[in-house]
Parts: sequence; C-alpha cells; structure tokens
Amino acid sequence: MKLVLLTALGVGGATVIGALIGFIFRKISHKFSDIVLSFAAGVMLAAAVLGLIIPSLEFGGRYSIIVTVAGIFVGAFALNLIDKLVPHLHKMVGVEQEEHKNADINKVLLFVTAIAIHNLPEGIAAGVGFGSGDSSRALIIAGGIALQNIPEGMVIIAPMLSAGVSPKKTFICAMLTGVVEVLGTMVGYFAVSVASFILPFALAFAGGTMLYVISDEMIPETHAHGSERGATYALLTGFCIMLITDVLLG
Repeated sequence: MKLVLLTALGVGGATVIGALIGFIFRKISHKFSDIVLSFAAGVMLAAAVLGLIIPSLEFGGRYSIIVTVAGIFVGAFALNLIDKLVPHLHKMVGVEQEEHKNADINKVLLFVTAIAIHNLPEGIAAGVGFGSGDSSRALIIAGGIALQNIPEGMVIIAPMLSAGVSPKKTFICAMLTGVVEVLGTMVGYFAVSVASFILPFALAFAGGTMLYVISDEMIPETHAHGSERGATYALLTGFCIMLITDVLLG
C-alpha cells in the first residue's frame, strides 16, 4: 500500500515538475517538445502492452482473449466519450502553443480541465497495474505515465500566464491536474483489490485508454510541426528502453 501511495504521488508530482520547468523555460521549441513527447509515447506504448494487456491475457482464464479485447475497446470508447464532452486535448495544445498572446482565459481553463479529465484514466491505469501483483511492471506503467506528464505540465504554464492568470493560480491549476492523477491511481488500485475478479478486464480497460491517448493525441501532436522523423525514432527508443527494462526486471 505504501508503494502504491508513493507511486501515485510520483505520477501526479511529474505534472508539477513539468509545470516548474514550464515556468523556467516558457518558450520551448516544437521540435524539442515533440521529441520528448514521442519518447514518452513509446514508453507508454510498451507499458500498455507489456504491463497491462499481456497480463490481462494471463489473468483472463478461459475467455481471456474476449475479455481483453472487450476491455481495450471499452477503455478507448470511454476516452472517446470524454473527448466529446471536453475540448480535444491535442487540438487545444496546438492552438495554445502558437503565440501565447491574447489568449482567451475561458479556452485556457477548458484546456486545463481537459488535461485534468484525461489524467483520471491514466491514474487508474497506474493503480490497476498493481492489481496484477507484479510491482516491477506496475512501476514501469507508472513511470511511462509520469514521463508523459512532464511535457503535459509544461504546456499548461505559458497559455495561462499569457491569459493574465497569476503565477500562483497557474501553479495551483497545474498541481490540481496532478492531484486528479493521484486520486485515479488510488481508485484503480482499490477497485481491483476489492473485486479481484474484474482484474483482467480492468487491466485491458487501462491498456485501451493508454493506446487511445497515444494514437489519438500524442502521435498526431508530435507529427504536426515537421519533426515527424525524429519523433518516430524517439518513440521507438522509448519503446525499446521499456522493453529492455521489462526483460531485465523479469
């Protein structure tokens, strides 16, 4: 339980770290941002497959493939529904990073809200990972999500400051998006702890949410500014590093 709590704080704290970097470096090039985000996408892809989807098959029993596939699609549909209810995350990032001038405060706050809502299923994925009993894989999942949270925290800062939000309130907003992830981690952990029979579906559901975020948001964003070749190799690098880590820890 202590490890889960520390992991939850680490996953949420990564957003805060990103926010602090955003305060220091307010003008970050698209190329650098794309490379970092692509690397994070590769890490998350490996974490979703190795730490969530494969364990779902292992714990699923006789109908494992049906449960796993259903869980993946339900997870993706859940985030798709969220996208219909809140601003589309990567589109908002593209809009807000162009100039950071005369930003509409309402759009910026909606953007932050979108990040916070998307952080909930990511936090759940980190928590569900511990339900498999394999702490090493669970930490790999959490590490991948935390790495993705750093650039996510970075992009919150400049738009809010440009919109006239005070540095103190900007930091609080960034911190709250991380708090959502901490809560999601604990919800995911307790859900599979209380009802272990849902573990195979929960693992696949969490994997589906991560695959959706990678395909629908992270990859399009990193290929939108002319750095797609570097972004592709950064994704492959992140994936292979996590693959090697999983083998060594296994």
